[in-house]
Amino acid sequence: MPHSIITLLRRVLAVAVLLVIAARVAPVADTAAERISDEEFWRITTDFSERAGTFLSDNLLSNERWFQHVLPSLVQRARQNRVYVGVGPEQNFTYIVALKPTMAFIVDIRRGNFDFHLIYKALFELSADRAEFVSRLFSRPRPDGLSAKSSAEEVFTAVANAQASDTLYSRNMRAIVNHLTKTHQFQLSSADILRMQHIYNALYVYGPSIQYSTTTNAGRRITREPTYAELMRAADHGGFEHSFLASEEAFLWLKKFETENRLVPVMGDFAGPKTLRAVGQYLSERNATVSAFYLSNVEEYLKQEGKQTAFCANASTLPIDDTSTFIRSSRSGTPDLGFELVSELSPMKADLIACNAVNEVRSEK
Repeated sequence: MPHSIITLLRRVLAVAVLLVIAARVAPVADTAAERISDEEFWRITTDFSERAGTFLSDNLLSNERWFQHVLPSLVQRARQNRVYVGVGPEQNFTYIVALKPTMAFIVDIRRGNFDFHLIYKALFELSADRAEFVSRLFSRPRPDGLSAKSSAEEVFTAVANAQASDTLYSRNMRAIVNHLTKTHQFQLSSADILRMQHIYNALYVYGPSIQYSTTTNAGRRITREPTYAELMRAADHGGFEHSFLASEEAFLWLKKFETENRLVPVMGDFAGPKTLRAVGQYLSERNATVSAFYLSNVEEYLKQEGKQTAFCANASTLPIDDTSTFIRSSRSGTPDLGFELVSELSPMKADLIACNAVNEVRSEK
């Protein structure tokens, strides 16, 4: 057989082998992108959750004034159309809108955070636009003159100037509970409803000026803490506003995301035996990958309690790749002069390898 034909056959065979290998290693489609039924949503919240714990404050809103500053870098590092994991209240919405995941899990040790996300879910679904959402959130009548083109500043200034209404509070509270229990048929307990009333009453009483510490210090204003309104009209270093209420497009995207049950709140300790591992197994079974994991400053408390090793082991069960990104918040300042939390990004894969290696060395000693 001529040498040229042999060479050609070898090349054809090599290409065929490469095609077979590529077929074997080609990623399987992410199936976490489908709409989640009400039954599946509630099953996940129940089956994945651990026993509720406590925290030192109600934590009804973020105290991280600068959390948007990492967003330009985040959207370059982490990929869209994957899965987001986070902790805490509304700051997650802004990160979610930026990354546009197929699904999001909010893991928090407090039952109050779980209930608050259900309040948010109902308000997103019941509200046609930002103006109605913010008016419902703070039990204020919707101001005239607001449109889809209104800025976050204009929306919050108008709502803040409107008179809070006990009638609206009662009407909205009933609508929230009815929407969750009758429309979705979620099995809320009487304790859940009482917590929702406590949370929603705080928003009604303090309005857009509510701060992180408001409910624990009798409403006294803390200068270094941003208000809800300030968080919503904040911007990154370049002056661009990323808030989920900065534009009508962002709000409507998140409304659809919530309506499709894609944001799932669960109760769990980051170092606990169940929740993060259950999320990891669920995502692995659906060939999904975590895009970003917002930790806030939870690791600070885990280290104080000697739980960092357990957290690293749990987080290592999440399906990740080289682009998966931790979003952390670290303290800046001193206790006597006050401190603020500053956000930073870090690669999940490298961090977890390093963390687990350190833990292995410690266990060998």
